[in-house]
Amino acid sequence: WYQRRVREAVVSTQSTGSSGINAEYGLAIGDFFLSFSMSGVVGALFALALALLLKHLALTKTPSLEFCTVCLFAYAPYFLAEGLHLSGIMAILSSGIVMSHYAHYNLSFMTQVTVQQVFRTFAFLAESCVFAYLGMAIFSFTHSFQPSLIVWSILLCLIGRGLNIGLLTLLANRFRQTKVTPQQQFIMWFSGLRGAIAFALALHLPFDETTKQVIVSTTLVIVLFTIIVMGGSTMPVIKLVTWWTDRQTGRVRLQSEDRHHLDEQDSETDFITVNTEGGSGDTEYMLSKTVEFGRNLNVDEVEPETAAPGVWSRWDEKYFVPFFRKKFTQQEIRMACNEMHDLTTKWHTDVETGSQLMGEDDNDEHSL
Repeated sequence: WYQRRVREAVVSTQSTGSSGINAEYGLAIGDFFLSFSMSGVVGALFALALALLLKHLALTKTPSLEFCTVCLFAYAPYFLAEGLHLSGIMAILSSGIVMSHYAHYNLSFMTQVTVQQVFRTFAFLAESCVFAYLGMAIFSFTHSFQPSLIVWSILLCLIGRGLNIGLLTLLANRFRQTKVTPQQQFIMWFSGLRGAIAFALALHLPFDETTKQVIVSTTLVIVLFTIIVMGGSTMPVIKLVTWWTDRQTGRVRLQSEDRHHLDEQDSETDFITVNTEGGSGDTEYMLSKTVEFGRNLNVDEVEPETAAPGVWSRWDEKYFVPFFRKKFTQQEIRMACNEMHDLTTKWHTDVETGSQLMGEDDNDEHSL
């Protein structure tokens, strides 16, 4: 929608001159904010509907149906927004944010882990396809490079991202209990990658062929520079910033043998166990994906989290969280953890049995 309005503004400006440029671009900007807000509303409504559905229907006993329901409600906002000529990306983004805050806590523990791993796998595959497409674009398009435009574009992108991060984090820190430090802001600025979206927008700009080649080539160079140069040096920069921060604050990092000792202690626990000593059976808790494998879990560590001070946080904790989130008792948490324990034990036994059978087959072939 926004692209169409900008294209109409460009065509109108080229045909009528600069007299109507302010009105046309003003209309395009207004349509952009309308599309932005309406797409967010569409995604949020789907996420809230899913939270209520999972809260009041007993889908925890059928993890497959529960997982399919999450997938349908996760991607339905995208198709609806595209059908309404809104932003599908914005709709699915707002849907994911609201789902992670409300609907996620209504899922069973097994489905929480499944959703997290499956979506992470699909995200990795999609990202791999995007980078493969960008790599093939180097040889698939006719390019026209202008070094001065490329250099100035990279500089302006870095400056614009720095201003964007600085102003937004300054605003966000006024409402956050845990502040975004300058070191974190620097890493956010340095590790920002411009990839498929920027390249796709460049391909759909309504210019003549010569101008479009210059813009597409410049965009591709910026993308490759940020991915290869800045993305490739992100980890060394993080280590350098961490070392500099530790040196400035006087903190001493753990020695390698201490970290190895801690890792050995953590690896002794294969599955999650719940410690319910001293707790009443009807006490209610949130069941969250933030539980990590490989360590003991005390029920006192499970949700609810302490809310950061603020008007929205107080309203959220008082009205929205009790309405959209489901409460789990200690008994339900214990049953969920025991279910995961039994399932992972079965998987471990099957893997060991398969390994032993393969080893016996190898020994038989060797003896023959």
